[in-house]
Amino acid sequence: MKIAEIFYSIQGEGMLAGTPSVFVRTSGCNLRCVWCDTPYASWEPEGEDVALEEILARVVRYRAHYVVVTGGEPMIAPEIVPLSEALRQMGLHVTIETAGTVFAPVDCHLMSISPKLANSTPLDREGGQWAAQHDLLRIRPEVLRRLMGAYDYQLKFVVTEEDGVGEIRGLVAQLRANPQRVVLMPEGTDPEVLRERAAWLVEICKQEGYRFSPRLHIDIYGNRRGV
Repeated sequence: MKIAEIFYSIQGEGMLAGTPSVFVRTSGCNLRCVWCDTPYASWEPEGEDVALEEILARVVRYRAHYVVVTGGEPMIAPEIVPLSEALRQMGLHVTIETAGTVFAPVDCHLMSISPKLANSTPLDREGGQWAAQHDLLRIRPEVLRRLMGAYDYQLKFVVTEEDGVGEIRGLVAQLRANPQRVVLMPEGTDPEVLRERAAWLVEICKQEGYRFSPRLHIDIYGNRRGV
């Protein structure tokens, strides 16, 4: 399995924000979000091929209780199912972070689904060559419903502008999602930008009954890898 990095930090986003966790970041993604903050696992996938046994050995060194399998898009990784099963058999709480475009019968405690909104489409980047494919794949309602039906889930949305909330509201209604499992998070890798966006995003969460998520890792460490 191609792995970009394995590191120990805190979960910075979502319902488990603040939880010490080991992160296993797979490399490779089927989407091309214009604001992707991990291009080394998506636009320009880096990493090394690591055997399943070695991944488990690296994870266990940290003696953590929580592990997060992320990407890129981990659900397209060839050994994602046996990896998830092995991590859970080790007694770890397993979260899988996905855009919700692909289903695989993984074994996890929390399916952290982050559907990509229209603001993610790379209309201008690299001449827009990825825009059509990205738009075709970014929202797949049938896959989202299947994931939500099979796992304990959170729907985590990255928000850049206030007018983007209408798209979220429509998708939540279409999927009949529990509003208490909908998480809104400001987009950005600069603490000041995040604070500015948080000010109005919190008010939207109060109005809609959604949860607000910070980006604690950015607040604490800045926009750096491996933290």
